[in-house]
Amino acid sequence: MRKKSVMLVMVLLLFCLVLAGCGGAPAKEKSTASAEKGLKIVTSFYPMYVATINITKGIDGVEVTNMTKPQTGCLHDYQLTTEDMKKLEQANVFVVNGGGMEAFLDKVIKQQKNLSIVDASKDIPLLQGEDGPNPHVWVSVSNAIQQAKNIANQLAVIDPAHEAAYRANALDYVQRLSALKKEMHQELDALPHHDIVTFHEAFPYFAQEFNLNIVSVVEREPGSEPSPQELENTVAQVKALPVKVLFTEPQYPKGAAQTIARETGAKIYQLDPCVTGEAVPAAADSYIKAMKENARVLQEALK
Repeated sequence: MRKKSVMLVMVLLLFCLVLAGCGGAPAKEKSTASAEKGLKIVTSFYPMYVATINITKGIDGVEVTNMTKPQTGCLHDYQLTTEDMKKLEQANVFVVNGGGMEAFLDKVIKQQKNLSIVDASKDIPLLQGEDGPNPHVWVSVSNAIQQAKNIANQLAVIDPAHEAAYRANALDYVQRLSALKKEMHQELDALPHHDIVTFHEAFPYFAQEFNLNIVSVVEREPGSEPSPQELENTVAQVKALPVKVLFTEPQYPKGAAQTIARETGAKIYQLDPCVTGEAVPAAADSYIKAMKENARVLQEALK
């Protein structure tokens, strides 16, 4: 009788061990499924998208989506949409320009507490404009280089499993940007004229890097028409220039520029702040191509 009891206890113990083993299986499957999801990165707007796809190029399991449409442009007064919030809810990482460009960022941080924020402008000195810090740092090639490094460094902390890949991609992209910077200095440093008139506050960092003097900014807020007094002042400034040129942007209307051109005889050229473009794969080289075209335009306009 005692032997039967012992045998019964042993059978029960064995059965419990089997159940425990079966109970552990779902946790393992859940862990594998979680790993298969990879890292979902959302970027705030086109310049951040371009930099991030270069940093994450070819890394398995890392997916990059731009929150806004490629033609959105700068995020001045941008209001988050329901679709934007859905993208952020599904993301692990949000790559932002910082420097005040994303005025909605506090709202995102408050609502998406598990979302990691990558600040591409970390430790980049900001120029002060009439309305506060100027966030258009990427238009300087030197700052674009620093932003690429910042994105790679912060992604390496968030996703250490791919640290080596992020850093290798960043090194490759930085080398290409450094070659671009050297080429542009060779083309622009010796220009005989340096005074320019622009139509948006996007170019102070660019002007600082390439020793250009912004005489006037016609439309400090994109799409806002200058007042008659502002137009009159700009006309007077342009008439005083030895080379009368105006630089518009492909993202915004040229009405005010055409008015000033009629009054002064100035020629209209176009500089691209690299805030709009196409999606992958065309986006990867878009910054470098746009900057090369900017250098060509300046050489023609300021000769």
